[in-house]
Amino acid sequence: MELGLTGKVAVITGGSEGIGKGIALRLCEESAKVAICGRREMILEDAAEEIRTQTGGEVLAIPADVTVPGTLENFIGQTAAHYGKIDILVNNAGRSAGGDFETMSDQAWYEDLDLKLMGAIRCARLVIPHMKNNGSGRIINITHPGGKQPSAGSCPTSVSRAAGIALTKALSKELLPHKILVNTVCLTSIKSAQGERAWKAAGSPGTIEEYWEERGAEHPLGRLGEPDEVGNLVAFLVSECASFITGTAINIDGGLSAVV
Repeated sequence: MELGLTGKVAVITGGSEGIGKGIALRLCEESAKVAICGRREMILEDAAEEIRTQTGGEVLAIPADVTVPGTLENFIGQTAAHYGKIDILVNNAGRSAGGDFETMSDQAWYEDLDLKLMGAIRCARLVIPHMKNNGSGRIINITHPGGKQPSAGSCPTSVSRAAGIALTKALSKELLPHKILVNTVCLTSIKSAQGERAWKAAGSPGTIEEYWEERGAEHPLGRLGEPDEVGNLVAFLVSECASFITGTAINIDGGLSAVV
């Protein structure tokens, strides 16, 4: 299927590893031009070089933290100056955070909402003028099925993800006149850099692949998802093949969630 992404410019937050890198790689495979940001410069540049080597594509790597507005302004400004436009935004930066509600501090709530909700808001606010100038655009917010069906001990993540889903619907309505389509991908059970760090921190025996296999054995499909499978879905949603899809929250969880 020809997705028509050749020459499109995509910015991806949290693009230095895991799911964000998988999305960037997939878009480059479709001949999009990509800009990725992350907080750790060396890891970010390593990811960019890996994607360039695998795809032969154009990748711009600029350090930025979505909780620090000035760094985001620099990231988006440099991307627009380098490529001349911005067509696609993938708000991927985030991490899982959950615990006992009664002992969760205000600071933990503020940090989670700042990273996941405000980070997405800041990025969207910066790229929308470029998309309006193009006469079209695509915004993908990466969220979680827990935003639709929270579980015990899921705060603050389930609340910030629910806000991200609501933001998606609100923006999809507001930006329709400008042909800017906004959707959210609700993911879980995907192999991620965060999961690998949790495995290392726990000092679990065996290899990371054995860890993934053990976790996947408890899953309905008998395995975990791969970052490039998220990339496949995002590539479709930002393409002309999905030109009649906006304001939608799509689960990619291998059938784990009880909600649609």
